[in-house]
Amino acid sequence: MAKTDLDRIDCALLAALQKDGRLSNKELAAAVGLAPSSCHERMRRLRAIGVIRGIHAELEPAAVGVGLQALIAVRLKQHSRDLVESFREHVLSLHEVLSLFHVAGADDFLVHVVVRDANHLRDLALDAFTRRDEVAHLQTSLVFEHARAPEMPLYLPEAPLPAVPAPVAAAPRRKRKPAAAAAGKRVRRR
Repeated sequence: MAKTDLDRIDCALLAALQKDGRLSNKELAAAVGLAPSSCHERMRRLRAIGVIRGIHAELEPAAVGVGLQALIAVRLKQHSRDLVESFREHVLSLHEVLSLFHVAGADDFLVHVVVRDANHLRDLALDAFTRRDEVAHLQTSLVFEHARAPEMPLYLPEAPLPAVPAPVAAAPRRKRKPAAAAAGKRVRRR
């Protein structure tokens, strides 16, 4: 989706929603100073144009049986649009996949997966990745910790930019005195 024309109130709604996705329309309206009906209409528009793609619950992995997370770097044999799209669709159909990144560099994709244990990870790599004809190379890295920022920055003209500390100004330089003046002799200026 391309950048859209969002105003200051849209940006405030997005910021409030990122802080707490469970806010009711009434609470959201109060947070940004709108009537609830106006807030509802703005939220409907933000969903319709694709700015808000969804609201999700963040789960504790261990509580839902996830014992291991990994990043799988995948290099494809060829790079035709059809192969890339086919591989992308396949990966997104796997229920172990949390995120998919199509990247530039030595690898073509980074796939964030969540599994029960090491055996589950091995089976996933062998069955879902290495059996595919378009896959040339696979490298798996275990994830020790996964954390994400609570909010996506809003880089829009109406959004306030994050505060950046001002650089410390250097002390003004003093003029050097001629060598004769430094030695205590009188210097005649013309």
